[in-house]
Amino acid sequence: MKLDRPRITIYTPESSLTNPLKMLRDMCFDVYSGRGLALRLAIRDIKAQYRQAFFGILWALILPLANTATWIFLNRTGIVSVGNTELPYPIYVFTGTMIWAIFMDALNAPLVQTTAAKSMLAKINFPREALIISGILQTLFNGSIKTILLIAILFLFGVYPDWHLILFPLVAMSMVLAGTTIGLLITPIGLLYTDIGKGIPLVMQFLMFVSPVVFPMPTVGWAAKIFEMNPLTPLILTARGWLTGMPTEALGSFLIINLVFFVVLLAVSVIYRLAMPIMIERIGS
Repeated sequence: MKLDRPRITIYTPESSLTNPLKMLRDMCFDVYSGRGLALRLAIRDIKAQYRQAFFGILWALILPLANTATWIFLNRTGIVSVGNTELPYPIYVFTGTMIWAIFMDALNAPLVQTTAAKSMLAKINFPREALIISGILQTLFNGSIKTILLIAILFLFGVYPDWHLILFPLVAMSMVLAGTTIGLLITPIGLLYTDIGKGIPLVMQFLMFVSPVVFPMPTVGWAAKIFEMNPLTPLILTARGWLTGMPTEALGSFLIINLVFFVVLLAVSVIYRLAMPIMIERIGS
């Protein structure tokens, strides 16, 4: 019986940024070779996530519903003045929080996956990209559950999507792309300093308030400028429009932002690949 020889990786000065094409080729090879490990890790974590929860997959619906109920209460009691929305406010805020939840799952996944694998990283040599792919697979699985539940709620409230609904997976992938890019950027620092992981919710809470998640787009003033400059705004507006059958005028910006995030993701992936050996050495010391 003939056994395949293990792949031997030799690190030389040419492995650095002096040969970006070789690094890109090695990255693609590691993504491909680590696909099986990524799938097994994703299946393991998904099973553990829902097996240990009494309500199981219902948590994908409970948390956004609770958030929606909070904002509906604040709006109707006059504590917070939301303003007029093109959709009934319960639908507006529910779709916004669901879309935002997909983005946040993608953003948290790289740091969570890499932190959970600290001991394995220090002892076993395997493609580090498998951890990122595993996080993306988990985000897509949880996002598909959220989407199915969201569509059911929309029909319940009498909101019927049009043919654009078949395009919604594309915009969901764009939220995953944006979240993964930002999450991958902060992962190397987050491995060294736990303050990063604790500070993410604070920063993301502010970012949510300047995105069309629970508040409609302002039309005048400095707030309108902030909303317009927010790169997540076209993604959320397009996602909500395709999901609810409402017209969207942000398609051009949506395509440009996705292209920018894709280019940045490639650059951040290089940073992650270069930083991981240093991080593993710090972890093992």
